[in-house]
Amino acid sequence: MKTATYTPNANLLDQLLDAICVVDRTGRFVFVSAACEQIFGYRPDEMLGQVMIDMVHPDDRARTLDAAERIMAGTHQPRFENRYLRKDGQVVHILWSARWSADDNVRVAVAHDITERKRNETLKTVLYGISEAAQCAKDLPGLFAQVQQIVVEMLPTIEFYLALIDERSASLHFPYPPADTAATAKRWPSEVVPLCQEVIDRAATVLRPAHSDASAAEQTASWLGLALRSDKGIIGALLAHNTAPSRHSQQDIELLQFVCTQVATAIERQQMLSRLHFMAQYDALTLLPNRALLHDRLHTALARARREQSWLALLFIDLDKFKQVNDTFGHAAGDQLLQAVAQRIQRCVREADTVARFAGDEFVVLLEDFQQAEHAAAIAEKIRRALNQPFVLCGQAQRVSPSIGIALYPEHTSDEQQLLQLADKAMYQAKQGGGNSVCHTAQAD
Repeated sequence: MKTATYTPNANLLDQLLDAICVVDRTGRFVFVSAACEQIFGYRPDEMLGQVMIDMVHPDDRARTLDAAERIMAGTHQPRFENRYLRKDGQVVHILWSARWSADDNVRVAVAHDITERKRNETLKTVLYGISEAAQCAKDLPGLFAQVQQIVVEMLPTIEFYLALIDERSASLHFPYPPADTAATAKRWPSEVVPLCQEVIDRAATVLRPAHSDASAAEQTASWLGLALRSDKGIIGALLAHNTAPSRHSQQDIELLQFVCTQVATAIERQQMLSRLHFMAQYDALTLLPNRALLHDRLHTALARARREQSWLALLFIDLDKFKQVNDTFGHAAGDQLLQAVAQRIQRCVREADTVARFAGDEFVVLLEDFQQAEHAAAIAEKIRRALNQPFVLCGQAQRVSPSIGIALYPEHTSDEQQLLQLADKAMYQAKQGGGNSVCHTAQAD
């Protein structure tokens, strides 16, 4: 009995999940099965006659042409991978098995879509990279740049904008992308600020297409805004702009939600470290450097002065009769006075100089990089006159005068601790002389 035979036709091939593609020697499609539409997004009739290489991802075209040459030379390619661009602009990863048919003078290939597998592999790498960056980043701008670089490997058309809520003013500021000037920020898309504010106000994810008046290429692009949440609540928003002519997929959203979680955690940790660092080195009331930071800066300044053979001065300032202010108006008014005094002293010196709150109503000014002793005396007198101007406390004008002592390097001493002691001693001499004066110390024994 003879065995029956059956020759498959195109209808049967169209039932396959993998796509069958036939390309002639010129590189044009002469046959594609129905599965091509599912994989590439084009109907079979749209693909016929098209040049195959034009659909290949630009970065993969050179090696794809090399593989085609080898196939036409008779080398079977059972597992060749490359990327194609779908009709909707999405990237699709293809695993090919291809051979040359000398009888028909065509390349016959089977295309298997491995996009999901590639995505999962990349996702694991991306998630690990983001987690590691969040743990190891030294500062927030560095973290944001690392996250952008990592995510772009998977979502190359994504642009990030990140807004944080200022803890004091409750206003938004944008640490990423870093805007060097106000003009740079003005060139950002108009959607950035209002969308970030909407995400924060609604405490929800916002997904929105570009404005209808955008160009045809931009009308299908979309904006994705996600809230940055910490244990304290909403601390900001992350805005992702898809610049490609395609919308954010659900997988994109899930990835960016993970990014938000990691970024929010890192921001909260960095803010906590910043607060601890500030508490260790700055006075909470006046926001001036405290005694510990003053000693660090004085140590560094003396080393620099010795190296550069320049002058250095310490001005020790004490407010005359400050206790009377506390007794008359209360400690809240006393705190207000100290804050105002700190601001006035800062306005009298250069940005490179240091104004520190030493203790109570005592302040120390570190002056660097000057060539004549008269400079320190001039600054001390400038501070004395500034503090002699009335302060308004509890609706009343109140005058406060300072006693200021000056110690100089190298004139008085080259020792760090002794320099501070001499300035302190000179301040007491000014106070004993009636206050509201400047006194230079005598040279140390």
